Amino acid sequence: MSLFRISILALLLALCASPCVAKASAPGLTPAEQRVAAAVNAGTNAAIALLARLVNQNSGTYNPAGVEAVAKVLTPEFEALGFEVEWKPMPHTGRAGHLFATHAGNGTGKRILLIGHLDTVFEPDSGFDGFRREGNIAIGPGVGDDKGGVAVMLLALRAMQAAGTLKDADIEVVLTGDEEDVGSPVEQARADLIKAGKRADVALDFENLSHDNGQEMGAIARRSSNTWTLTVRGQSGHSSGIFSESLGDGAVFELARILSAFRTELPEPNLTFNVGLVGGGQEATFDASKSRIQASGKDNIVPPIALARGDFRTLSIEQTKRVGARMQAIVARHLPRTDATLEIEEHYPPMAPTAGSRALLARLNEVNRDLGWALMGEVDPLQRGAGDISFVAADVDGLIGLGLAGSASHTLKESADLDSLPRQAKRAALLMGRLAQTPR
Repeated sequence: MSLFRISILALLLALCASPCVAKASAPGLTPAEQRVAAAVNAGTNAAIALLARLVNQNSGTYNPAGVEAVAKVLTPEFEALGFEVEWKPMPHTGRAGHLFATHAGNGTGKRILLIGHLDTVFEPDSGFDGFRREGNIAIGPGVGDDKGGVAVMLLALRAMQAAGTLKDADIEVVLTGDEEDVGSPVEQARADLIKAGKRADVALDFENLSHDNGQEMGAIARRSSNTWTLTVRGQSGHSSGIFSESLGDGAVFELARILSAFRTELPEPNLTFNVGLVGGGQEATFDASKSRIQASGKDNIVPPIALARGDFRTLSIEQTKRVGARMQAIVARHLPRTDATLEIEEHYPPMAPTAGSRALLARLNEVNRDLGWALMGEVDPLQRGAGDISFVAADVDGLIGLGLAGSASHTLKESADLDSLPRQAKRAALLMGRLAQTPR
């Protein structure tokens, strides 16, 4: 090759940059995969109609009948695809239950676990009801989180069936009925999901697609969700004697010291912590849900009790334990004549990033490349909340965010971009088809 030709080739490569190089060397879609993509396009309108039906059925976490009604809508959808479906009621955890659907393949490819949820944060009295469209934007309770994700999941599976790539795939679907507020005890509420994770080789989470500065992103990590409850007690008496040896500082000043120390001493990478509720006085009590405090007192009485409740989120189990220990140490440094206890409840475990999950994102980017789409970077885990995939993260690598693109989740403006429905379904279907052909 002449020096001139080498220089021209170098210039073209520089102009093209890495995405162009990757596309030039891509094998492209197989004929079966082309049929999958075409089937997604053909099935998108039916998937939107299913999404509307799901959204129009209220399924707030505390509406068990509504959650089960959504499961009943979905059961024949999975059965039509050859899945064995089981509804597992969970009255012992105070929640509706979970939907499990299992598809037996040829027993040689990767065993794939698909995770989503039936419930939403919107109860029947939320004032947010019904599905509506404004162009290609869908609005309604749970339209993105997570009924949109369930619609993506089913559209992908239907396309695989139409193209003949589903028959060999070993797939288990778990749709929980209490993702927005896990039932208690958590160990029982998530026991079946954890067992499913132990059976799987790969886990795919169908909650909202991640974005960063307008770019679609991959996600391989989620942070934990833990709550803490602080109870502070002190000596009570006339306010003229506060800070004396006999009365000390009172419960409210001790509570303020602890919260201030949290703010100054706890910060570290990937950690957030919040104070959500505070109250104190001559009397202070939580309600049964610990979401309200009833307090009373007088300006001239040193308060004997103060209460606070909040959360903290971490990226690893080690970080959860370390931060919890530091919080306990801060609480233990009492002001005079005060005492305090800190109760920590670990609700959602963290899903730390792993080499296996990064390799799975690389597989997804092979799909993006072969579709001619931009490659997806790795989103900062600070941008993701807690989720059910974290319960299986100790046993299986996974990807997060195969659901719809959307905005304003958990608000009365929750919306989803319907243009992302076929795009996400193609990604999911092609990735599952390739994983099903990958030996265990």
